[in-house]
Amino acid sequence: MVLVKEYRICMPLTVEEYKIGQLYMIARHSLEQSDDGEGVEVIENKECFDPDHGKGQYTEKRIHLSSRLPYWLQAVCPKVFYVIEKGWNYYPYTVTEYTCSFIPKLHIRILTRFEDNAGTSDNCLNLPEESVKTRIVDHVDIAFEEPAEKHYKKEEDPKFFKSRVTARGPLVEGWRETDKPMMCSYKLVEASFEVWGLQTRVEEFIQKCIRDVLLLGHRQAFAWIDEWHGMSIDDVRTYEKDKQMEAND
Repeated sequence: MVLVKEYRICMPLTVEEYKIGQLYMIARHSLEQSDDGEGVEVIENKECFDPDHGKGQYTEKRIHLSSRLPYWLQAVCPKVFYVIEKGWNYYPYTVTEYTCSFIPKLHIRILTRFEDNAGTSDNCLNLPEESVKTRIVDHVDIAFEEPAEKHYKKEEDPKFFKSRVTARGPLVEGWRETDKPMMCSYKLVEASFEVWGLQTRVEEFIQKCIRDVLLLGHRQAFAWIDEWHGMSIDDVRTYEKDKQMEAND
């Protein structure tokens, strides 16, 4: 059975604010991770349309990360290999898919919805009843769970950070029940690697990696709020294009 988890990550923001914060965070990450020939290469970024969700933004990226894999996967992977990320952003609903140039059996699909609540919606992604029964719900706490030591920065720790612009933070015990505003990222992650003998290990590894990325990214989105708060969509799109050009140089 394919491993399916629904991560719920709260932040002291509104969904409307995070529309800007998310775009800023992703663009900044694309540049910071594009070092030593490994990182994010933007292939396509254009408007798209869906009959149910309306206008959106389609992006396709090539993520080079062979040396970031565990040693047991590095042993069988070529040096030049990459993951293709395709994203359809109909904010506050998004779909993201990942496939691998070297491992055709690998497929990851992430359904996301953002809501102005503290992670209390039982089925905001409109999953069928069977999927609701089998999914694993995992609440991620951006304040009291810490990223890997190599990614930790005190200035990005919500337990210590206080925004000059919004006066939000630091986050204290019970913040998800008391702080306002409050929003939640609901992310259903389906990680599929149907290869006998490796399926469980690989799918668990993928879920752990995705959870680590979600924890770090949402912590940074809040900790960087003074840099992006007040930007317009046009401002952040210009920033995004500038970062894409730097990342692809």
